[in-house]
Formats: sequence, structure tokens, C-alpha cells
Amino acid sequence: MGLTLRGGTVLVSLDPPRLVHGDLVVDGGRVVAVGASAPGPVRDCSGCLILPGQVNAHTHLYSALARGMPYRLPPPQNFLQILQRVWWRLDRALDEASLRASALLGGLEALLAGTTTLIDHHASPNAIDGSLDVIAEALETVGVRSVLCYEVTDRDGPERARAGLAENRRFLRRRHPLTRGLAGAHASFTLSEETLAECVAVARAAGVGVHIHVAEDLADQRDALSRFERRVVRRLADAGALDGGALLAHCVHVDEEEIALIQAHGAAVAHNARSNMHNSVGRAPVGRLGPRVVLGTDGIGGDMFAEGQTAYWRAREDDLAVGVGWPLERLAAAAALAGRLFGEPLLGRLEPGAPADLVVLTYAPPTPLGAENAAGHWVFGLSAAQVRDVMVAGELVVADRQPTRVDRAAVVAEAAAQAARLWQRLEALGPHPYRPAGT
Repeated sequence: MGLTLRGGTVLVSLDPPRLVHGDLVVDGGRVVAVGASAPGPVRDCSGCLILPGQVNAHTHLYSALARGMPYRLPPPQNFLQILQRVWWRLDRALDEASLRASALLGGLEALLAGTTTLIDHHASPNAIDGSLDVIAEALETVGVRSVLCYEVTDRDGPERARAGLAENRRFLRRRHPLTRGLAGAHASFTLSEETLAECVAVARAAGVGVHIHVAEDLADQRDALSRFERRVVRRLADAGALDGGALLAHCVHVDEEEIALIQAHGAAVAHNARSNMHNSVGRAPVGRLGPRVVLGTDGIGGDMFAEGQTAYWRAREDDLAVGVGWPLERLAAAAALAGRLFGEPLLGRLEPGAPADLVVLTYAPPTPLGAENAAGHWVFGLSAAQVRDVMVAGELVVADRQPTRVDRAAVVAEAAAQAARLWQRLEALGPHPYRPAGT
């Protein structure tokens, strides 16, 4: 028997915004009616705003245990040193227990922020085999959708590169109820021609795209020009990695020819505004990258309200022509991307037949709210603090601000214990020695 969410205002779609005042009925994991009620159980949503669940289109869940992490090396002076001294040390310290704890915590915090799908890019060079299953099972335990891949790289040697390829290949043959996969690759500057070709072969064999960092920093371009006499996007296109299924993270330092290649191949670009600012890598040319720009956090949590607002203000700082609807368009594009991966074209919408992935906010607007100004409310009024309920595939996985599948306090306590052990292992590791060409 279905569940009626009664008395709310339903934001049926983000792009374009469309509002319906009335009930929403869920049955069999799907929305079956909007604006009409049905017999059966009722959940009171009077005075609430009901939204489609949000999609984080590029994240690193292993960073969930890095909050407040000790750091005793000389401060990084550039992006490469950030990788060598922070993230490439952290990923080498990961084991199965810390992987599981980070995925449980990251997935739970995303749900509590109203994010119902995570597209993750994972690396754990000393715990590769089976790592994606550990993450998938943890995320399904809390009830969040995910799209996973292992970050294949040559920076840790050929044996680990082969193990990363094997992990992607193995995982892409499996099917978890709430999880799908992509073929993961780190970035051009840590990939040989042979390894990149193998990543493309894994993707093609599984009928998926390659999820890869692209020109996040100028070091990526310097390496490609030094080793291959081509810029990064041209190298990816020549290798067959650039197609309509590809997910390119960052694309900060791409030129006009590369932008044209990205658009011609229909690849999606994951923009991570807060991470770009934090790492001081520059500004992505999001205004010129086309309609398939999507938003991700790059591991800075799972709060897409905060990410969308920051991305909007950053874009607006560069160009006053950027409209207030821009972040909603980008979030809708991320939902469409996830929908393609799940074979659910209505994911990210709340209309009959759509998967019932939705969020209930306790938002009492102090000004009129309609389709024409919903974007303004989103940017200047909505926040993760207002999330009351979250539903994924028709199941209420957050109710009255508490998870329904897991004990929140137990997840946090285990994360704290695993973080302490992880940090202790991390202290024994020095900076990663890998250096790209041209640096």
C-alpha cells in the first residue's frame, strides 16, 4: 500500500522549476501521483517543501575520516605537494575497516543533507581487491544510491595499476540494487599510454564511461605536453576515453580546443567549486563548458545545497550574466547523468513513474514562493539544516532528521575509532615520491 506525503509544496522539477501544491503519493518505489491523495498511510508534510533528491556527481568518500587530520610535514606550496603530502599518504593508509567506516559516515552525512546519490572516485592502493564491494555494501546499508569506480593509476607501480583495473572489471560485472559502476582512472599525469588504454578497454567492455580527473592543475597539462606533445583532453580523445559516458572532474585548465572536444563528444564535466578554491588551482570555465556541467564536492562532504550556492556565487563573481537558476540547472544535469547510469530517465524529477528519491524540508518561506522565484529561494533560503525526511527508491531512510536503517551514534563512534587508527598509520608515511613530467 502506498504512502501519501500530505499537505506539502512539491518542486516537481529543477530545470525548469515547477511547483505543485498538494499531496504526493509513493508506491512500489516510485511516485504514482502528484497533487492528489490515495487511501492508505499518510505522512504529514504540512508547511514543508518536497524536492527531488540531490546528486553529488564527484566525491571521494575516503576523505570522510580526514576531518581535523593531523599534519606535521612542511606546508604544501602547490597542488602536487598537496597530493604528495596529504591525499596520496592518506589513501595508502586505508584498510578495509577504515574504508567501511568512511563510506558509512560519508553516506549517512550525505543523506542527512538531502543528497540521495553519490558518484564516488575511490583509491586505496594497499587495500584494492574487493574495496568497491566494501563501499557499495556500506552505502546500501544506510540507503543511499551510488556510482562507484576504482581510481587506476601508475603512481604506485604496475602491480597496483593492474590490481585497480581488475577491481573495476570485477565490480562492473556485479549488480548491487542501489549501486552502479564506472571505469575509474586517476588523471592523465599518473597514467601511461598502456594503462590508459586498459582503462578504456574496461569501460567499453562494460558499456560505461571513464571517470577521470582532467586538468585540475597545470601540472596535468605540463605532463601531457612533455610526454605526449598533446594537451590532456586531446590525449583522452585519441585514447578513446572521451565519449558521452565519460565523467571529467574539474577541467580547470582547459583551452578552447579542449572545450570544443568535450562538447563534441558529449562528456559530462563535474565542477567542484569549493575544492578548487581550497586547493587554489584556479577557476573552471564553467560558462563555456556547456549544458552537461554537473556539480560535485570532491570529498568536501555531501551537502549539495552548500556546493550549489558556492558554485553560483563563484560563477557570478566572474560574470553577472549568470542567472540564479544556474545551480538548479547543474543539479538537474547531475540527476540526469545518474538517471542514465541507473536506466532511470526520470531520476531527479517528482512526477508519476519517477523513482521516489526525494527530500522533505521544513521550510516556511518568509516571502512568496512560486516557480518563477524557486531558484532564488534555493540559493538564498534553503540549507541542509532544514532536511527532515529523505526517501530513496520509495523507502524512508531519514525520518524526523534521524536515519532509519542505522544507529547514527554507532556510525559516528566507529568512524572516530577508525580515524584514530588511520591517523596513526598515516604518521608513519612520508610524502609520496611520484612526480609527473614537466615539474
